[in-house]
Amino acid sequence: MIGLLYRTKGDKVIWTIVFFLSLVSLLAVYSATGSLAYRERGGHTEYYLLKQLTVLVMGLVIIYFAHRVNYTIYSRVAQIGFLISIPLLVYTLAFGRNLNDASRWISLPIINLTFQTSDVAKLAIFMYVSRQLSRRQNLINDFKKGFLPIIIPVGIICALIMPANMSTALLLGASCMLLCFIGRVPLRFLASMVAAGAVLVMLLFAIAKLSGMEMRTKTWEKRIDNFVHGDHTDMPYQVQQANIAIAGGGILGKGPGNSTQRNFLPHAYSDYIYATIIEEYGMFGAFLILAAYMILLLRSIRIYKRCPYAFGAFLAVGLSVTLVIQALTNMAVNVHLFPVTGVTLPLVSMGGSSVLFTSMAIGIILSVSRNVEEMEGKQAEKERLERVMANAENAAVA
Repeated sequence: MIGLLYRTKGDKVIWTIVFFLSLVSLLAVYSATGSLAYRERGGHTEYYLLKQLTVLVMGLVIIYFAHRVNYTIYSRVAQIGFLISIPLLVYTLAFGRNLNDASRWISLPIINLTFQTSDVAKLAIFMYVSRQLSRRQNLINDFKKGFLPIIIPVGIICALIMPANMSTALLLGASCMLLCFIGRVPLRFLASMVAAGAVLVMLLFAIAKLSGMEMRTKTWEKRIDNFVHGDHTDMPYQVQQANIAIAGGGILGKGPGNSTQRNFLPHAYSDYIYATIIEEYGMFGAFLILAAYMILLLRSIRIYKRCPYAFGAFLAVGLSVTLVIQALTNMAVNVHLFPVTGVTLPLVSMGGSSVLFTSMAIGIILSVSRNVEEMEGKQAEKERLERVMANAENAAVA
């Protein structure tokens, strides 16, 4: 155990945030799954607690091993991950498991494990974009040689995710655009990226309407219309229940396990777990969760500034940006500042594959941090030896 702790490196603040969010996840999921346990498991409320604990422990193991790998290896993995993601997403659209009229999941035979292929694609595309940005810094102002090789893969992945999960596709595109901005891509190129994305969305709606296969377009239109034009009398049911939960939380909340709206709020353990947390821990608890994600972003920016190599810098800030944007979107939906989406709260919401891929992303960030610390340590030791040698020479001369 001591040897394991000794080999655990990287930013200690990020490690602390991981353990804090994991603890919050256990408490919130155990509280929010009471009704689900009575409905699905005959009242065995410990089932989902043990399941979430198992997933979180697996996530910590993934973080540990991922952070022990030299981050340069992920540059080689990026291309393979991107190429694998395309057939996985195509397969999901054609044969994926349907949930709420959307094909987002595929099942692995024998072990009967289901996962969202978009999680694989998100991780792969961020590693790929980081690799391309680092390799094309000298060509970044050239639209054909510098920008298109970066943005075309992003467009392909977003287009394949969008039919089943538009919110994830839009968040992924926005995160990649922000990473490109950090990577010194000219604003005029980014503007063209936004325009192309808008055209893609309108084209998807048009194809759905003309073909009679409206897929999820009715759901998207209804959600946007309810958010823009709806009032308190015709709010979606989940929005009403989330508002009641938040109003009941007050400043300090009702206390752990004392939520009442968890019995009425759909997906109180996943999509709307933040509203459950606010009801039980109040605005104080809500602020702590928000602060944890913002500190994660700030620490990753610190790693970005300290990393001497472009790939590691882009990788750390890019992965942290997508996690924080996802977290902020989930919070915004819960407090009705954003239309309803199916975006979960990273590392907090109950889940399987989403928690594991989030853990992989955090492990990669910590891998960059570990390598930065080791390089700085070697540089500091070199400077110390040089000072010792200089002092010895001065003493000999004297």
